[in-house]
Amino acid sequence: MNIKKHIPNLITLINLFCGCIAVVFISKANYEMAFYMVCLGIFFDFFDGFFARLFKVSSPLGLQLDSLADMVTSGVAPGYVMYSLFVKSAHPHDIIGSEFIPFLGFIVTLGSCYRLANFNIDTRQTDSFIGLPTPANALFILSLPLVLKFSDSLIMLEILSNQWILLAITLCSAYILNAEIPLFSLKFKKFNLKDNALQIGFLVISLVLLLLFQFGAVPLIIIFYVLLSIINNMFLKK
Repeated sequence: MNIKKHIPNLITLINLFCGCIAVVFISKANYEMAFYMVCLGIFFDFFDGFFARLFKVSSPLGLQLDSLADMVTSGVAPGYVMYSLFVKSAHPHDIIGSEFIPFLGFIVTLGSCYRLANFNIDTRQTDSFIGLPTPANALFILSLPLVLKFSDSLIMLEILSNQWILLAITLCSAYILNAEIPLFSLKFKKFNLKDNALQIGFLVISLVLLLLFQFGAVPLIIIFYVLLSIINNMFLKK
């Protein structure tokens, strides 16, 4: 029995397990632990493909399993968070706003599902991404209730408690997941600095932002990721 060929799939299943736990924490309004579990799931998602390439055991099963795991960790979890934010922002006497509108939060899940399915058949996305990856989008969404909780800004409170703004975030999230915007991959494919300079630079700056702004840095990091990708694309065209 070749144990090596099962290691990447085991790592993928751990990602799925983390996503399931995150969903449970969201149901209990423990958004901080949900955020950490999604981060842990993304950590394992980051390395399953890496080890599959390292051990030369990549398989169609692993590809499908990876998308199914991501569907929970980076699809269902952020959709559930948006649903919860809609519920919290609704006026108790607004029947439509409190009973029906919150379900629109799962548009994030639908957008994630479409992206993951499209990713598996899009041959252009072998070394980079077209559209925002679901893990990055999940981190952005999962950080919103934490920004709301730990921020002292009344303006931020008003913004993230407004159903129309939440709807705009939801729709933008689903759109950018599937937009034709080339974004660089964060996965390390070789053990050298030259081939990973962009990824390492991004990770270092992201770490600095996290140390300075904690949870408030997450949306900034995602925006920085998109802008850095656009700048990188401009240099590649020259």
